[in-house]
Formats: sequence, C-alpha cells, structure tokens
Amino acid sequence: MPAKQKVARLAFWSIIIAFAVMGLKFAAWWLTGSVALYSDALESIVNVIAAAAAFWAITVSHKPADRDHQFGHHKAEYFSAVLEGVLIVVASILIFAEVVRAWQTPVSLDDPGLGLGINAAGAAINAIWAWLLIRTGTAERSPALVADGRHIMTDVVTSVGVLAGLLGAIATGWVVLDPLLALIVAMNILFQGWKVITSSLSGLMDEAVSLEQNIHIREIISANSKGALEVHDLKTRIAGRATFIEFHLIVDADMKVGDSHAICDRIEEALRQEIPSVRVTIHVEPDDEAKLPIGTAAVPFA
Repeated sequence: MPAKQKVARLAFWSIIIAFAVMGLKFAAWWLTGSVALYSDALESIVNVIAAAAAFWAITVSHKPADRDHQFGHHKAEYFSAVLEGVLIVVASILIFAEVVRAWQTPVSLDDPGLGLGINAAGAAINAIWAWLLIRTGTAERSPALVADGRHIMTDVVTSVGVLAGLLGAIATGWVVLDPLLALIVAMNILFQGWKVITSSLSGLMDEAVSLEQNIHIREIISANSKGALEVHDLKTRIAGRATFIEFHLIVDADMKVGDSHAICDRIEEALRQEIPSVRVTIHVEPDDEAKLPIGTAAVPFA
C-alpha cells in the first residue's frame, strides 16, 4: 500500500477508535461517579477532535504543489499538532475546575469494579493504537500521526495511573485520593500539551535537521561529488515529512555545463536514496567563489 494511503487510512481509523474509547470512558465515569475517571473521559474528547484534525491535515499535506503553494502543503500537519496541543491545555483547565468541585464535596465511588474494568479496556485499546500510530508516523515522517500517537500514549499512562490510584482509594477508603488523582492527571496532560505545541512550532519555524542527520547528509554529498572542487553554505529545513537541502557546489570555471549537471544529478539521486521525500537545490559556482584553497581538503566542505 502506498505511504499516502497507509497514513490517511490510519488517521481515519483514529477517529473511529477515539469515539469508541470515549464511549467506554464516559461509561466508566457514569458507573462510578469518579472525578478522576471523569477527567480521563474529558481528555478523550480532545482525542476525538485531535484525530479529526490530524486526518484533515494529513489529507491536505499530501496534495501536490500548486500555483499558490509551489513548495507543497507539507506544513499542514504541524497546524493539527498545534491545535492538538491547545486542546490538551483546554482539557486540563476543565479538569482543574472539576477537581475544585470534587475537593469541596468528595463522593464515594459507585460500582467501582465494572467501571474500572471498562476504563482498563479503553486504556488497552489506546495503548495498541498509539503504538501503531507512532511506529507508522515515524516511518512515514508524519508529524500529525506521531503527535496523535504520543497524545494517546499519554492518555494511556494517565489511565493506568488513575486505575492504580482508584484501586488504592477503594482499598483504603480515602475518597480524597479521587480528586487528587484528577489533579495529577490535569498537570500531566498540561505538560504534554506544552511539549506537543513547542515541537510543532519548531517545524513551522523551519527547524534544521539534527546534527546526526546533518553529518549524514554531508557524507552523502562528499561521497558523490567527484569532479567538484568544494561544497559550502549547506542549509537544511524540515517541513512535515519533507526535508529541504540546499548548498553551493564549486566546479572548475572551464567545466562544461553538462558535466556539472551530471555531478548535481548524481548527488541528488544519492540523497533521494537515503532520505525520504527530500527536496534538493544546488547552486553551481566557478572556482573563484571557493572559500578554501582548492585542493587542500580531502572532503570538499567549507
């Protein structure tokens, strides 16, 4: 199956899974009256909205370049990730309000066994789905899919903590543990929302590739630049699943255009083989534009 269809299909099914898990969590809250389970259910609403936003963003990001978006639509996925982070923050604020109410009037848990079992089933579904989203999103370089998976995995950790804490509350009879757990849930998802927002803003701000990948790119260029004299001004940026690379290639001033073009083709093909969805721009210059004395470096980078 093509990568585009695989990512889009997973994004669509995320909406269905999110609705199903939300139903389970609200059922668990309705059966128990637990404010901690209610806070967990509130976060599942965010999951539904985030899944829908991710599906829209992934669909848009795979559209081909057009006259108004000549470099493509890759950054659309970052918008959904930012929206998801904002929604997580909103959910945490709602939970804080519910914690205050529950702290003032603590209540005992109703029918805790069935409710906790239903919530545990929802957490198990989320764990499997989050693992699949993160694995596929990382492989296909889809920020929206990875953000959705990480958010759902955060939800899983939250659910496990809530379940463990509520079991302790049932065993000890300390009903105050219920709103206390909800407070911890709110603080955790607030932190996760901040991480999602900041990581997405890095992409919107044209963040460069990591140091390791920069070194790898330089090695590829050096290994395939035979006939050139120097490479300098290497710049990179990441936009969704696409990596943009540009640099200046110094060649002998007397070299034929066709020969310099062949070097560029060789470098571009090597980069495409190693880096998915790469976009390469090479500016060819004569030897009087070199920044190093010609012939002094084994690897022609300045």
